[in-house]
Amino acid sequence: MKPRLRIVAYQADGANGGKEMAFNIGFVIFPDVTQLDFTGPLQVLSGLPQSTIHIVAKSMSPVMSDCRLGLVPTHTFADCPPLDLVCIPGGSEGVAGVLNDRETITFVRQQAASAKYVTSVCTGAFVSGVAGLLKGRRATSHWAYADLLPLVGAKHEKARVVIDGNVITAGGVTSGIDFGLTVVAEIAGESTAKRIQLGMEYDPAPPFDTGHPDRAPTIRSELMSARYDKFRSIYSTRIGQAAQF
Repeated sequence: MKPRLRIVAYQADGANGGKEMAFNIGFVIFPDVTQLDFTGPLQVLSGLPQSTIHIVAKSMSPVMSDCRLGLVPTHTFADCPPLDLVCIPGGSEGVAGVLNDRETITFVRQQAASAKYVTSVCTGAFVSGVAGLLKGRRATSHWAYADLLPLVGAKHEKARVVIDGNVITAGGVTSGIDFGLTVVAEIAGESTAKRIQLGMEYDPAPPFDTGHPDRAPTIRSELMSARYDKFRSIYSTRIGQAAQF
């Protein structure tokens, strides 16, 4: 894949002698976020040259993920610098908790207004969606929620990573690693992305062929009734409630 858009930032007044400035990447985290939605692309994007990672939350207090791993923010909404790339990870319960949180949605919308890339992993797409950032866009999300994307004005595209202009969305959880490599290739070229992939030894060979719902229909049905149907209902309700802002 050839890079579609190469972005290099320079300080306008020339105070830095024309040297490249850092490309600011920001991850928005919240209680019960799925840590791999966040840490997968974080690990990849931390290798992007001339970039700075910002981990952003409402406060500087540690944020507990859905697997009880504590995550430490670097910035709050109040002191976060303008981001070149904003990424919202997902999490069934975590996203349900912020879909109608005005402060979080407002922060995402404001950062997206000047960001070069607006991105999400898994159900993080619905946070972007209620912020009005997916209207008319092709997008993807976790397989259990993807058919709800039209509720936020998006058109579901069945793919692991979907690029529509400056909006990049990823499917469920582990697709965040593919997403990260795709973003690096977009910004810095394929050779940089390939070096990062090899450094991570990212060469998936899962022990079971049940990683996609089309290949595991029975397990899919079990999971839907045992877990996802509950949150699908919550998402539908809270997306409607969030329409007011």
